[in-house]
Order: sequence, then structure tokens, then C-alpha cells
Amino acid sequence: MVKRIKLRTLAIGGLFTLFFVVIVGRLFWYQVWNQEFWMNEAKASWSVKRELAPTRGTVYDQKGEVLVMDAPAYTVAVGPRVIQELRTSNKLVEKNIDVERLIVDELHKVLKKPENELYNLVRSKQDTGEYYINREVRSEGWKVEEETAEQLRQFVSELKEETGLKDVGLYLMPEVKRFYAKNKLASHVLGYTDKQGDPIGGIEETFDEQLKGTPGVIQYEKDRIGNKLPTASEVYKPEKDGQNIYLTIDRTIQQYIEDEMREVYNRYSPHSMTVIAADPKTGDILGLANMPDFNPNKYWEASNIRNFYNPAIQARYEPGSTFKIVTLAAAVEEGIFDPNAYFESGSIRAGGRKIHDVNRVGWGTISYLEGLKRSSNVAFVKLGFEQLQEERMKSYIEKFGFGKPTGIELPWENSGQIQFQYPADVAAASYGHGKVLVTPIQQIMAVSAVANGGKLMKPHLVRRTEDLVTGKVTEREPEIVRQVIKPDVAKQVSEYLEQVVADQKIGTGKNAYIEGYRVAGKTGTALKVINGEYDSQRAVVSFVGYAPVEDPRIAVLIVVDDPQDYWEGGGFVAPFMFKKIASQSLRYMGVPTSHEMKDNGSKKGPVPIIKAPNIQGLKPYDAKRKLGEDGIVFETVGAGSVVKRQYPAPGEPLATGQRIYLLTDEPEKLPLPNLKGKSLRDVMEITSLLNWKVRIDGEGYVTEQKTSTENGQRMVEIKLAPKRT
Repeated sequence: MVKRIKLRTLAIGGLFTLFFVVIVGRLFWYQVWNQEFWMNEAKASWSVKRELAPTRGTVYDQKGEVLVMDAPAYTVAVGPRVIQELRTSNKLVEKNIDVERLIVDELHKVLKKPENELYNLVRSKQDTGEYYINREVRSEGWKVEEETAEQLRQFVSELKEETGLKDVGLYLMPEVKRFYAKNKLASHVLGYTDKQGDPIGGIEETFDEQLKGTPGVIQYEKDRIGNKLPTASEVYKPEKDGQNIYLTIDRTIQQYIEDEMREVYNRYSPHSMTVIAADPKTGDILGLANMPDFNPNKYWEASNIRNFYNPAIQARYEPGSTFKIVTLAAAVEEGIFDPNAYFESGSIRAGGRKIHDVNRVGWGTISYLEGLKRSSNVAFVKLGFEQLQEERMKSYIEKFGFGKPTGIELPWENSGQIQFQYPADVAAASYGHGKVLVTPIQQIMAVSAVANGGKLMKPHLVRRTEDLVTGKVTEREPEIVRQVIKPDVAKQVSEYLEQVVADQKIGTGKNAYIEGYRVAGKTGTALKVINGEYDSQRAVVSFVGYAPVEDPRIAVLIVVDDPQDYWEGGGFVAPFMFKKIASQSLRYMGVPTSHEMKDNGSKKGPVPIIKAPNIQGLKPYDAKRKLGEDGIVFETVGAGSVVKRQYPAPGEPLATGQRIYLLTDEPEKLPLPNLKGKSLRDVMEITSLLNWKVRIDGEGYVTEQKTSTENGQRMVEIKLAPKRT
């Protein structure tokens, strides 16, 4: 008996000893051997670390108008646990209130999300069988705009009032989304950010590092209910907001371009269209647009993947006769172009192939200048293939920037292609066909080189960047790639190209003529290759030109790919598009007519350049007094108490007799003033400023105006007639 008690005591004592050794061992393991690991685990349980998101930089046009910015948004979420508890609540059942059905009906109505998906969402359970506490309504309820959020706020407020509850299971979580202020405007220039915040295309992708900024962080210790401990250490690194970017794009010129493109696109249904407007002297891109396009705010609604394709920099195409400008410039530079020499038009055999003029039989024996005006293929084969020959021809093509990317600030730029495999390739290249494939951006920069005195410029879309944290502003200077032809040669080529437009009898570019301005330009029609053969019914039609010839301020390229009735597009649509876009832009920029330039040039001494003073923020009385003292003509639009905007903008040059318009309210709130008796330039300035679309009939001064609304756009029809003396 005593022995058994002793054995039992020893066994129990041994077990206690073993337990003690195990416990001491585990304590040693946790507190000594793995002390660092478990200390970090403990800290994680009482430590809070949050990332501080920076604000993405704002993108402006060249005059400071917002194109892209961060804006508040909201993500819609439901609480399945709360909703299901309320669904079985005796209090609500007695009142015959079905919260689940009400929420599903409202979300279906506002977000357009299918009802069956919403029911699945508000009834969703975890693997444990418990209802979820919170579920986001993807994707229809992800980052919705303020207008949608306000509808749901109102619904939640009414539902809370009806049920007498503080929580009905429907929530709006604050977010930030990218907002594109002008919707589709310049969509291929800007690109977009997707719902994950990743940049896709355009400036958004190219300048992502500058725009996105640097996240910050805050870390501190908390108690068991989440309150920050007052004596705890804190780590704080502030976020750095992204840089702001000012583009070379002018919003008004961009609008002129897109309005005109949309009309033509709807009428001729081409595969695609591209228009680029540039300042020939600096390489700044004033406007760039493609059709089809997309709305970056609702990029997912684009009907086709080609809406996102950017032909302006990605498309390779045979340029057709617009490329003859390169052959002409090379021939003049090399001294082999004699405008008064004669040749036999119609057809020519070159490189083993017979090449025809557009009418196949030609115009008999004509001069090379007439050949240029009529866009004779034979004339340019003789200049390029026979006289310049392959080596010099290819050299000038490369000097003008073809075959290499231009380096414009957009992703995925194509380099084009220059390939001379056979003699026939050289012959075809001399008039813009064959193995010469170019991009629109290469084409506009090459023609700009002729316009500006022979300098090939690097195209740019960004004028300056602004770091709001450091206050540093980085201005970009124009970049000259190389001198392609001599200045006097460029001037001579411009004068030849001017005759293509000015000759209203035989000039192929006659429909691009702008009253009062000297215009140089060239049409182009390149048949498309379908199944290895040129299709006579399908073509890429284009026009490229610039004005005024004596002091070019704008160059415009228009490319229409595969329009219906393409013969209209080559001779009529493209030049007419140029005429409308260029004339609106020249008047908007305050460029004096060629006659005004000539008159100013005949006066003794330099013509003083007057710049628009800054009168924004002044009271109308003070603004008028200041302008009156400076002898500047002005007109007030609106009846507000402060000048909110002005046109031209502060610092912009004023043309002779140009007036300043003072806006005392936001443009969309202002009626159109009486335009009777005003010039076309005044009309274009006022309508651009107030965001009215305008249709013009006639020339001279306004005799009638009629306003209307089309698809939400304010429209005014203007009739013009010459002034009677």
C-alpha cells in the first residue's frame, strides 16, 4: 500500500516536473530564442500603418484650362448581414417594409446592375456560413460620380427615416477617380486611367511617374479599442503630390478640329480619320484628334478596340501626292526644278512599270509648275526617279524625318518604313506610293520644315511641368532636329505650293483657299492595297497645308482613311476641312490677314506688338477704365460684378483692331449677344469663348443670327454679307 502511494507520488511529481520543463522550454523558446520574431508579431497587433495616397497631377491645355484632374468619387457597398437581419426584423415585417427588395430595386434603377446579381450580392455568405459584413457592388457601383452618389444618399436618408434605423445596409465609401473635364476631347492625347488606377495610353501613360507622385505613410501604436496611444512613438512621411502638366494643345483649336471631323466622319463613314494641327516654328502640337475616339470617363463603353488605336502616331500609310512636297523640296534644293521647263504628261515608263497621271491621258505638254498644280505623277517621276535618283531621293526622305520615330510624348509610336528594293520602288516613292509608308505625325513635321525655313522640328505635346511641392517649373524649349533645306529654298517651295491652292482654275488644292490669307498646301489620294492589289474604289485621301505663307502660324494635316465616295474626299472633303479648321484657328489666334501684314510692313519703323493686359478679377468699371486708357477696344458679355475670364488671355498678342471680350459669368450661363454688324473674326472669337457651335453662310459682316440647340450643343446660324459703302 505504502509502496503504491510512493510510486503514484513519484509519477505525479515526474509529470509536474515534465510539465515545468516543457513550460520553461517554451518560455525560453518564445522569449529568448525567438524573441525578435514574436516581438514583431506583438507590435503588429498594436501598431497601425496607413499609406497616404498622393493627388495625381492635373493636366491643362496651353492656356491653363483643366483637361484632366482628380475628382471625388464613391464606391457603393451593401451589408448582407445587416440587410438579412432587417429582413427578418419583426418591427419591419409588421410595417410591411422589405429592406432587401427596396435596396435591390434602387440599385438596379440607379446603377443598371441586373437584379439577380444584386440579390446574390445582398445574400452572399462566407465559407463559414455567416453573411458577409460588407460587399462592394462591382463594377457598376465602383467609383461612381457625385450625381449618382447623391441619388443613393437621398434614398438611404429616406429609407432610414421610414424604418427609424441608423443603418440600413447600403453604404457610399469615399474614393478618388480621374476626371476628364471635356469628355471625348483629345482622348488619344490624354489617354485614361482604368478603375485600378493604371494609366493606359496618352500623356497619362507617358508621364505616369511625374503625375502619380509618391505615397506617404503614417505609423503609430494603438490601444485595444483602436485609440492612438498618447505616449507612443509615431512615424510620419508625408505624401508628395504629382506634378501638373501644361500641354501645347489649345482646347479651342482642338474643339474646332473635332467638331469638323465629326461631321465628316458621320457623313462619309471612313475606317478612320486623323487631323493634326502644329505650330511650324516650334513643333508644338496645337491639336491632335482621331476618329473613332472614346470617352476616357467611360472608356469601357467604347464599341470597338480600334477606338483606342491612335492612327496619328501608329498608322503607316502610303501618303500619296502630299509626299510630293518632299520630292519638290529636294529638287529645288538640288537645283533641278525649273518651273518653266516642259515635259509630256500622261504616262511614263520607269523601273520597269508604266505610271499614269490621274486622268491617264495627261494634259499634253505642260510646264513643271503646271504639273505641280495638277499633281502630275509623271512630273514627279521625272524629278525623283530620273533626276534625283535613288541615293539622293532616299537621303532627302530620311532628312525630312521619315523612317524613324519623331519622339513625340506618346506611347507606341510607329517608325514608318522606307524600303527601296527595286527601281520601281524609287519611281513610286517620288509621288508617294509603293514602299514609302509614313505616319501622320512624320508627315506634318516634314511639311512644317518647309513652312518654317527648312528646319525639321521635334514635335511636342508638353509645354511645361509644375512641381507644386518644390515650386519648380520646368519649361521646354523648341528642339531643332536638323536643317533639311536652305531657308531661301524653303521660301521658294512655299511659293510654289501656294499656287496649288491659289490657282482657282487648275490647282488641286483650290478648295483650301482662305479669303485674306496666303495658303500653301497639297492634296493626296493613295489607293488602298486590298488582297495585294490596288483597289480603284478605296483610298486614303488627305490634305496638308499651312498659313499664312509669309509667316506661318499653323500647319494642318488631314487624313481620311477609306471614306465612302473617296473621289469627293480627295478633291473636296479634305481641303474643305482644312479651310474651315485653319480659318477658324487663324482668326481665333488673332493672326492678321496677309493684307494687314502687307499694310503694316509698308509703314515706317517696326509695328509695335500689343499684348492683352490681365484684367481678370477686376470689376467691370475698373477693367473698362484700364482698357480705355490703353486704347484697347473691348466688349463686356454678361452682367456679373467681376470679370471672370477674358479673351484673348493675359499676355496674348493683340492683332490690329482686335478687341478684348470680358466675361462676367461662366460661359455656359451667358446668352449669345447680338452679333449683327460684327466681322467673321469677332463672331468666331465670341462663339468660341461662349462655347457655341457656329454655322456660317456668306462672307463679310453679320446680317442675321438664329440660335438653336442640337443634341445638347448650343448652335447659332450666322449669315454674312459685304458691307455697303
